[in-house]
Amino acid sequence: MEPFGDICTFLGCFAGIALGGLVFTAYKLGLLYQLLHKTETKSPRNGGESVAEVLRAHGIKFVFTLVGGHISPILVACEKLGIRIVDTRHEATAVFAADAVARLSGTVGVAVVTAGPGLTNTVTAVKNAQMAESPLLLMGGAAATLLQGRGALQDIDQMSLFKPLCKFCASIRTVREIVPTVRKALAIAQSGTPGPVFIEIPIDTLYPFHLVAEEVQVKNPPKGLMGKIVTWYLKNHVMNIFAGAWEARDVSPLPVDIPYATDDQVQKCIELLSRAKKPVIVLGSQVTLPPTPADDIKKALETLGIPCFLGGMARGILGKNSPIHIRQNRRDALKEADLVLLAGTVCDFRLSYGRVLNRRSTIIAVNRDKKQLLKNSDLFWKPTVAIQGDAGSFLLRLSKGLKGHRCPEEWPQKLKAGDVTKENANRCKADEKTERHLNPLKVLHCVDELMSDDSIIVADGGDFVGTAAYIMRPRGPLRWLDPGAFGTLGVGGGFALGAKLCRPESEVWIIYGDGSLGYSVAEFDTFTRHKTPVIALVGNDACWSQISRDQVSILGSNVACGLAFTDYHIVADGFGGKGYLIGREDEDRLSDIISQAQKESREGKATLLNVLIGVTGFREGSISI
Repeated sequence: MEPFGDICTFLGCFAGIALGGLVFTAYKLGLLYQLLHKTETKSPRNGGESVAEVLRAHGIKFVFTLVGGHISPILVACEKLGIRIVDTRHEATAVFAADAVARLSGTVGVAVVTAGPGLTNTVTAVKNAQMAESPLLLMGGAAATLLQGRGALQDIDQMSLFKPLCKFCASIRTVREIVPTVRKALAIAQSGTPGPVFIEIPIDTLYPFHLVAEEVQVKNPPKGLMGKIVTWYLKNHVMNIFAGAWEARDVSPLPVDIPYATDDQVQKCIELLSRAKKPVIVLGSQVTLPPTPADDIKKALETLGIPCFLGGMARGILGKNSPIHIRQNRRDALKEADLVLLAGTVCDFRLSYGRVLNRRSTIIAVNRDKKQLLKNSDLFWKPTVAIQGDAGSFLLRLSKGLKGHRCPEEWPQKLKAGDVTKENANRCKADEKTERHLNPLKVLHCVDELMSDDSIIVADGGDFVGTAAYIMRPRGPLRWLDPGAFGTLGVGGGFALGAKLCRPESEVWIIYGDGSLGYSVAEFDTFTRHKTPVIALVGNDACWSQISRDQVSILGSNVACGLAFTDYHIVADGFGGKGYLIGREDEDRLSDIISQAQKESREGKATLLNVLIGVTGFREGSISI
């Protein structure tokens, strides 16, 4: 079995180990005897079955992977227990898909990849999940326990890679550790501030005893006492791996620890809000986390009547046309507000590190993570009340405590009027002719009008996606997926895959830039094989426009920013999907082509709209670095 590496070669060298290094203390001998007594050497079971049992008990429905010999027992065991195995064309996509499932389902997303390069390929996606606060379990294969650090196939120090990225890291050493370790990891992923966890599972803890013993046995042991010692040591090593392996263990979920605001903190905020004349709420992704249903949060916000700005996963939480959802002129509103409630929102670059907040305003900040709660408060802003707790449940308690008190109506009406003015201006810009090809604003407005009410929007790109964020309106809670604070390109294929599996009845749209499409266009093969017919809208301007805009004006060169008007629609056809090329000559029938793509999707084909777009001045001055 290749993943075990050349164990026999290693064993030939093992004879040189000093005898003193193999002499056990009496205590260790006693412990070893107890363990050996419980070893079931004839059992056909394997460690992968233990993993699968825990995942099923936790309600895990999908495991995303790119197959490898190190991890095959996990995949086969999960399949036998009814957990769907979804294999992708890149390990990063597997993690992105698991991330999307975590966000949309309220459970932990699970990805399993092979050792070495399989795991290193996931690093960016795991970091993205960390910064997006997504509960994610990554399991990775590893070289056999005896061979780690000795040059085995795909053997590297994997733990050092993931410790900075994950809330919890563990390396399995025996089969009996699998169940308690996986249970613990799943609980930690969801507790406090959710995030990724990592478990390394060596190959000799995953395959059945008889295969591991056969691989480890010495074919030509050294003669004499040293040979006997080596044979005895290796036999006992394998016996220890499997000692107590199949004893009955609890696989049920462990309690999840969630921080909550205290009654005193909630009461203080109720008093502050009751006196505010121009309050504003800025909601971040944390408000969508369990245990509070998004629909309950929507009702609480509507009861309060306070104008809301929505970011990240909170987009759509108020529906398509809410009178308290303000989309435009956020900076001006925050400067004028006399109270700002940051509900799961961080004062990072997205809020200019807190500089957009008026120092005379009352600031209430609620966040599960203490570091995020107070980020940059030593520089540009100061919270009046800072609460380390769950933002969603806090909003419900706030609404209940105010007992029907509502924000003065003229305040949200004023901000909404600003929205209408700005959006009317955007519609006028959408009617302008570009020098060549189609106006991207016109395309996005058209899609926004035609997409179904159950649509989920996946954002993956720079300039085109930045424009879409102003134009497209998610229809409800948990219907917008973007990378989050890390700003990662390449999430599109994985996010869409996970979304379509969670919500098979929904239209799933990926809004791609032509640059970001390159990261995951091969996943059209995955969409075809796994019958997940998503719709990709590609804004093809043959350029990394968000970078080019500043690079050309500041540095005078477009180097490395230019692309080509590539036939991406043909690539989709090649992977079993359906592609459409849309240029200026198709402007009058744009709606018909989009409707046809929606029909293809309903009939089971993943579709790609390769839309040739021109340049507008819509996002001039937007941040790109």
